[in-house]
Amino acid sequence: MSEAPGPLQKTPLHPLHAELGGRLVPFAGYEMPVQYPTGIVAEHQHTRNAAGLFDVSHMGQIRLTAKTGENAAAVLETLVPGDIQGLVPGRMRYTQFTNEKGGILDDLMVANTGDHLMLVVNASCKTDDAAHLRKHLADRVEIEELFSRGLIALQGPQAADVLGRFAPQCRAMPFMTAAFLTIDGITCYVTRSGYTGEDGYEISMPGEAAVAIARELLRYPEVKPIGLGARDSLRLEAGLCLHGNDIDETTTPVEAGLNWSIAKRRREQGGFIGADVIQRQFREGAPRKLVGIKPEGRAPVRAHAEIRSRDGAAIGMITSGGFGPTANGPVAMGYVTEGHAATGTALQVIVRDKALDCAVAPLPFVKHRYFRG
Repeated sequence: MSEAPGPLQKTPLHPLHAELGGRLVPFAGYEMPVQYPTGIVAEHQHTRNAAGLFDVSHMGQIRLTAKTGENAAAVLETLVPGDIQGLVPGRMRYTQFTNEKGGILDDLMVANTGDHLMLVVNASCKTDDAAHLRKHLADRVEIEELFSRGLIALQGPQAADVLGRFAPQCRAMPFMTAAFLTIDGITCYVTRSGYTGEDGYEISMPGEAAVAIARELLRYPEVKPIGLGARDSLRLEAGLCLHGNDIDETTTPVEAGLNWSIAKRRREQGGFIGADVIQRQFREGAPRKLVGIKPEGRAPVRAHAEIRSRDGAAIGMITSGGFGPTANGPVAMGYVTEGHAATGTALQVIVRDKALDCAVAPLPFVKHRYFRG
């Protein structure tokens, strides 16, 4: 996706990152913390064992409100394959913007607040996503970019206990629900999901309130600041796709194993961009599939490494890879041809011109611990 030229942008939490000793790096046009002084592995393990606080304010928040006589959910369904009309107030859903070839322009969360839809899209795509919405939907819905708002994620097994001290109602919220809650005197929009595989929340608030709310959460010893490095290792262990790596304009939801995000009604009725391609893949199968890869030994493999069958034929490529601290070994994901996608299939991956043995592994590498009520 294209990004506007110019200096790196800063999230509302930027002063706090610097104060906490965050190592700041360019990411999606922003200056973001990749880690704090304790290091990526310690941050990863802290999130798995207690609660990690992530700045995700660089992501794009967009509000859709129906114009008179329109249904915002039905209108949005012309651009995404998810069942948005079936989303009752207080619920959220994962879906994708697709192109004419069924490829994924971006993946996003959609929440129904009761009187409008709230979208959260990826940082590197948010300007293009807003333009895509305006091109196709501007005559039927009001499209409001909320890019100045703050957004933080509180993730881990102690997240509910910590946030519950400010907003007790959050404890009863099941996975993939949303509500307006008051935190430190500020009205926030809170969703319960998570890009780590752990239980947790995303908290949207006015940008000017972000530092104060983050400070309040960090007062508790259960909560530590977490950077992009641990965010990536956590989501990889959880088998969750990263846009630009595991999914992009050349990959379809079926190839990416996201069939679960497309309800039966949408599979049958279509009505979204690229539906003919995606429906055909549901009927006939996709030519390739995103799978988990477990290398033998301790050496991690990285994105763009070639995957081969054991007889040496090129069959795919690694899209994400690294060392999994909780999995206690190297883990990766990548696309392979359909005939090599079965769990346990013996493969090879090429690292520094050497063939390393690996096998197709079930996803996730670390079991999800979402709270489902």
